[in-house]
Amino acid sequence: MRVAFAGTPEPAVPTLRALLDSSRHDVCAVITRPPAPAGRGRHESESPVAALAREAGVPVLTPARPSDPEFLDRLAGLAPECCPVVAYGALLRPDALAVPRHGWVNLHFSLLPAWRGAAPVQHAILRGDDVTGASTFLIEAGLDTGPVFGVLTETIRPDDTAGDLLARLADSGAGLMVATLDGIEDGTAVAVPQPADGVSVAPKVTVADAKVDWTQPARHLDRLVRACTPAPGAWTTLDGARLKLGPMRLCDSHDLEPGQLRASRTTVTVGTATTDVALGQVQPPGKRAMAAADWARGARVDGARLG
Repeated sequence: MRVAFAGTPEPAVPTLRALLDSSRHDVCAVITRPPAPAGRGRHESESPVAALAREAGVPVLTPARPSDPEFLDRLAGLAPECCPVVAYGALLRPDALAVPRHGWVNLHFSLLPAWRGAAPVQHAILRGDDVTGASTFLIEAGLDTGPVFGVLTETIRPDDTAGDLLARLADSGAGLMVATLDGIEDGTAVAVPQPADGVSVAPKVTVADAKVDWTQPARHLDRLVRACTPAPGAWTTLDGARLKLGPMRLCDSHDLEPGQLRASRTTVTVGTATTDVALGQVQPPGKRAMAAADWARGARVDGARLG
């Protein structure tokens, strides 16, 4: 089947690679977001999807908006039969949705109708879900509301970060997308309407959301930090300066007040509303990430208070 793939960040790459390797599907173009500033130098950089497409010799389209008439004319001229989508990052309007005869099929990293929205993996971890998954569905006007073609499930491990879980779902979801497109081409794929029950929403997790409140229970803070790793990155403050936090470990002790630090030669613990937690990696302003014990030896933070 002739397809135009739409995607932008690294989690979309496994699906594009699987489509390029497929003997059944011809990737006639890749649609991705325009180059954006990245890194410390804020130099413009093309998306990971664009980089793979250029390496494979596939035409790359980077419309500012997928509703631009020039882009729609170009897409119509390519005559894709279907447009598979993974984390494209732009709203698709009816004029774009109408171009391929089999529509636009999205790979979403949740078990729909749970966690519709921009950050399904982060919210699944944050809320303490035991199981999540991925779904392929036909895009329509609503936010992740279209009928579902297929699903797969994935256990959320106790130490999973959002990055860990998303990487596994991106890899397994690539196979799900190819199987869905195979079924569409064969005429065997059936899109089933989502149930009205079980709907939850997963808006983007902001930097403000990622601030650690040490008066919350330790288990909640553990999930928050893992959900915000690697992005947007959990953080707290020490003497008014921001300190970035990596995943931490729950302790059995409950000796410290919320936010109170205790540093030993090998461990830095912090008080919460329940049990203490041991910090993992931390990153002070203007410095690289380091083990909390190494940071504490240089900063002499024993007895100080975070937040």
